[in-house]
Amino acid sequence: MEYGLGIKNNHLYFGGADTVELAKQYGTPLYVFDEQLIREYCRDFKNSIDRYYDGNGMVLYASKAFSCKEMYRIANDEGIGVDTVSGGEIYTALSAGFPAEKIFFHGNNKTNTELKYAIENNIGHIVIDDFGEIDRISEIAGEMGKTVTVMLRIKPGIDAHTHDFIKTGQNDCKFGFTLETGEAFEAAEKAINAKNINLSGFHCHIGSQIFSTDPFCLAAEVMANFIANVTKKTGHVVSELNLGGGFGIRYTDEDEPLPYSEFMNKVSGELKNSCNKFGIMVPKVFIEPGRSIVGPAGITLYTVGSIKTIPGIRTYVSVDGGMTDNPRYALYGAKYDAVIANKAEEPGGFVATVAGKCCESGDLIGENIKIATPETGDILAVLATGAYNYSMASNYNRIPRPAAIMVKNGEARVIIKRETFEDLISKDV
Repeated sequence: MEYGLGIKNNHLYFGGADTVELAKQYGTPLYVFDEQLIREYCRDFKNSIDRYYDGNGMVLYASKAFSCKEMYRIANDEGIGVDTVSGGEIYTALSAGFPAEKIFFHGNNKTNTELKYAIENNIGHIVIDDFGEIDRISEIAGEMGKTVTVMLRIKPGIDAHTHDFIKTGQNDCKFGFTLETGEAFEAAEKAINAKNINLSGFHCHIGSQIFSTDPFCLAAEVMANFIANVTKKTGHVVSELNLGGGFGIRYTDEDEPLPYSEFMNKVSGELKNSCNKFGIMVPKVFIEPGRSIVGPAGITLYTVGSIKTIPGIRTYVSVDGGMTDNPRYALYGAKYDAVIANKAEEPGGFVATVAGKCCESGDLIGENIKIATPETGDILAVLATGAYNYSMASNYNRIPRPAAIMVKNGEARVIIKRETFEDLISKDV
């Protein structure tokens, strides 16, 4: 097994801890994260930046994948920055003591309240997404007597061949300025000439769960060419380039992710060659791994409830969670592997549709998942759920959100408390 998983006495272990015992102690559903794995992935990316970009770069953890105070503490410990996409994420990071100058603020529709909060707290970079935002940032910064460092989000026109809902680099996308229409250059000129703004560079993000280096290499070439054109036509020297994230991870055997160092090696080579070709200095490079840091480092534990077999059709194995703690299958058919944690050594030949407890026929965690023969009361572990599970969790059907724990060398601690019924009505009037 991989990703911090092991088997002992027919039980599944994760991060050195017995998952069956974790379920007994903390209850289910339960998010479980392996701290050692998270730190290893942070270091892998940081070491790759240091090696392939000669230290002229920074890793930014894309905190939308999993945002909580403990994640920002770990990111700070590991010497990386963070990418945030809301005032709430910024607030959480600052509350954890994360340095403001290493926070990037993204988003396609930032409110004035969020912009004021970011600027008054001296957030390091704001990534601008539309023309109106240039004016609003300039005005707000002027009122505060500050100069704000910004980047522009550019759509490089690259289709990364991933799911439609997680493509972000092609022209038909809600994010950023279109390159091929001249919109991106017009935005650059406006930002350069705006008061109280320092345009430090450009940002692009082509999608998520990408397994090929080709789209990243093409993005590097396209963005280097754009930087050269802006410098030549305006005289403004752009010194930073954010190439985004989107590195694929293994959810099932269908996925074949490349080592992160291979991504860095190939993309950095393309960027350096392109900068040389277009006659510009290699910019400081930022990357935004999120899923690839926390996705493999998390699992979710459930207790099996009812088991219903429809002869000749399928068997539904229901668990005490579902789309409220993991909506990714309902959203875009995301696939997962699963293990009966208390039968980890037994053959996984039973084909199940894992269903949640919501009053919704589409509340599934997966179909045609092979597990050991299940029984009511078993503990089901769904693997690689660290990213976009807790982040997208909801209280649909007034179901409390699960607790999250962090394990390290077999020892566990709570990092997010389980919600109670009282929490559910705490904002009701």
